[in-house]
Amino acid sequence: MPFFAFLNHATKRLRAGLVFALIAVLGLALLSACAEDSDVEPGASDASQGSESSPAADETTAPAAEAETTAPGQDNQRGKGEDGKDGDDAEETEQGRAGGSTPGTALAMLEELKVKGRAPKTGYDADLFKWRSDADHNGCDTRNDVLRRDLRDITIKVGTKGCVVIAGELNDKYKGETYAFDRDPNNIDVDHIIARSNAWQTGAAKFDEDTLKEFGNDPLNLLAVSSSLNRQKGDGDAATWLPPAKSYRCEYVARQIAIKHKYDLWVVKAEKSAMKRVLSTCSNRPAFTKDVAWPEPGEGDNVKTAEDASKKKASSSKKPSSKRKSSSGSGANSAGSSSRSSGTRSGSGSSGSVYFKNCTAARDAGAAPVHRGEPGYASHLDRDGDGVGCE
Repeated sequence: MPFFAFLNHATKRLRAGLVFALIAVLGLALLSACAEDSDVEPGASDASQGSESSPAADETTAPAAEAETTAPGQDNQRGKGEDGKDGDDAEETEQGRAGGSTPGTALAMLEELKVKGRAPKTGYDADLFKWRSDADHNGCDTRNDVLRRDLRDITIKVGTKGCVVIAGELNDKYKGETYAFDRDPNNIDVDHIIARSNAWQTGAAKFDEDTLKEFGNDPLNLLAVSSSLNRQKGDGDAATWLPPAKSYRCEYVARQIAIKHKYDLWVVKAEKSAMKRVLSTCSNRPAFTKDVAWPEPGEGDNVKTAEDASKKKASSSKKPSSKRKSSSGSGANSAGSSSRSSGTRSGSGSSGSVYFKNCTAARDAGAAPVHRGEPGYASHLDRDGDGVGCE
């Protein structure tokens, strides 16, 4: 029996050893499996993130992908604007400039003009524009064309082929007043709404001869106004001069814009700002398209013809005065001698020894208007041939 007891004891020990061995093998297998899982999982995680993004990841990355593949037109809108602002801001600014101005308005036309600095005045000469010449070949000089258009109840001098205006009444848009036309002394000038000097410095310096002449005699750019206000304005733009009559300022600026638009002239920054300020009071002001053509010779408002009474008056009242000036060596003679543009030489068709190169020189010398028979009178100063030069 001891043998069987020993065998039974050995069997129990063997079973226990087998169970322990099995447990050990299972434990080792489990540990090995855990080690393998830890080595493989990071790679699997990276792969899953790279190839199968979660829905949340898709939602956050999709806009970025769209931004990178925007069409060219959209790219311009979303990119930086020329002023360095974000695309949305730049787009909003553009809409404020163009979209904010109703098409067909003066403001919309203003936005089409280039903005640059003022060019130098080098080479400028007012005579290049051939002002007062018969640019439209109707037989009349431009000044009298304007007077026949802008004056009311006009009187035309007989024998001038319906050209020369000797009387009338002006509703002066610059002053906001109505008064009679007086030729001696002259109280009405014809203003270049865009001054020739201003035009020269904002693009007209590149005009050819015909375009300069067209600009200098264009009905769109000419208006009969008070001579004192015309000289006060000089070559000022909207930033430096506006008509005293505030009720006319919107039309004045709209007309300036139309002229610059027609001739592709630019505006300077301050000028554009001033124009916008004026138009802010009438933002829906239509672009200036009014018919400003002048009437044919002999036509106008309530036209009648008559002899030039002022000429007779001038011949009787001015001659003694001119003799005093000549004998005393003062007045037109002495002033003309000291003027840069005048001299003491006789010219073709001139009277006496005083010579004025042009009406600017005559006005600078205080001699305008110059009547036939007076020192300084010459046919080139009296283009309408009515006996009164530089009126």
